[in-house]
Amino acid sequence: MVKAPIIFQIVGYQNSGKTTLVKKVIECLSKNGFAVATIKHHGHGGKPDIIDSKDSGQHIASGALYSIVEGSGRLLLQAEKLAWTLQEQIRILESLKPDFIIIEGHKNEEYPKVVIIKEKEDHALLSSLENIKAVISWNNIAEEIQNTFSPISFFNVHDNKGLEWICQYLMKQLNK
Repeated sequence: MVKAPIIFQIVGYQNSGKTTLVKKVIECLSKNGFAVATIKHHGHGGKPDIIDSKDSGQHIASGALYSIVEGSGRLLLQAEKLAWTLQEQIRILESLKPDFIIIEGHKNEEYPKVVIIKEKEDHALLSSLENIKAVISWNNIAEEIQNTFSPISFFNVHDNKGLEWICQYLMKQLNK
């Protein structure tokens, strides 16, 4: 029986450090021999960039819904339709059988997540989001509110304990 991948989110407002943390989590899990896939929410409005001058971009521009390019073991997929749900993106990645799917963004989804708090006002996220497992904060902002949100684990962004906690948490989930 093939086990479904563990899905985990890293969320926070723009420029809070999500991409940096996602990269560190990917490195940690990869070094431990796990297959990791990611989904990133393009929160800047509009469509993400594609290179129109390349053949795959031209295929999409000509009306293809999907275009795959392979070279030296690298596979790139471009797909075009009005909108993609997070569930559709997850199903595509599940077919590749990763151990983990790390989602950057999509903060209102129900998957287990870490919330990054950069500014004092950001702590409102802790009251509005579901399934928060840990909080990583800048400049000890979260220390003031930590007791209000127990049993959630709190870490400082400048301390590797948060990254270590995330990696341990994910590996434990895989072994359940």
